Amino acid sequence: MSLEIMRDPRVRSVEWRDLVPLSRLEVVKELLISSPFLLLSLGLAQLGFVQHWLWFAPALLVSYVFFLTGLRQTHNAFHYAIGISRLGTEWLMYVLSVLMMSAMHAVQINHLEHHKHCMDDEDVEAMSARMSGLRALMLGPRFPYLLHKRAYEIGKPRLKRWITFELVSMVAWALIVFLVLDVSILKYHVLAMSVGQCFTGFFAVWTVHHGCDRSHYIARTLRSNIKRLLSFNMFFHVEHHLYPTVPTCHLHLLAERLDQEAPELQTKRVF
Repeated sequence: MSLEIMRDPRVRSVEWRDLVPLSRLEVVKELLISSPFLLLSLGLAQLGFVQHWLWFAPALLVSYVFFLTGLRQTHNAFHYAIGISRLGTEWLMYVLSVLMMSAMHAVQINHLEHHKHCMDDEDVEAMSARMSGLRALMLGPRFPYLLHKRAYEIGKPRLKRWITFELVSMVAWALIVFLVLDVSILKYHVLAMSVGQCFTGFFAVWTVHHGCDRSHYIARTLRSNIKRLLSFNMFFHVEHHLYPTVPTCHLHLLAERLDQEAPELQTKRVF
């Protein structure tokens, strides 16, 4: 059973509740963490359009960082661990849905199911982790499609309404960008995010779960201040699974405590 590790007395003895609250400054940081990268990516893309195409290389790199930090925000939002009200969190997921071109309430449904049935056959989110890296990459747009399909199958009516609202808004936004506004950098952004979603099965799931099992080593992690800064704390994944309401910004502190009680859980690394 995938939750066996949760019953390990060593894991249960780790103090984590003091890491759940966020200070006001931390809340502001979490809400704004992706914004500078969005603006910078658009600025670099503009240089690519008006000066030289080589500017698209750094633009894509910064777009990737925006995507990563956006995933950090949504990941916390899925567990209502971003420090704002529940309704505010729902609207944050809506805004990020349009910006990142995926209905985040659909992803949330699958992600919470993933926590309940980690690596089991019914775990749609983790399907890529049961494949080779190449096959996970080749999932492409099929992966987000399956997530949305599953969300409509098992989601509650309230969440289905959010998903529909998000999907309609995304389509409307894309039509406005390509048929009305005719702003090149907005077209670039919509295309970059759409392509990014096609690789989430590999980058957001396979990287943190491949080679893991369904009972003890359920996810991967990392150790290194440089690596955690480069990944914005996003790859402390075993810690996240064991204590999902701890905000991402505190996971490195949680990792130190977990190492004292169950050091073997850090042996499977993301990179």
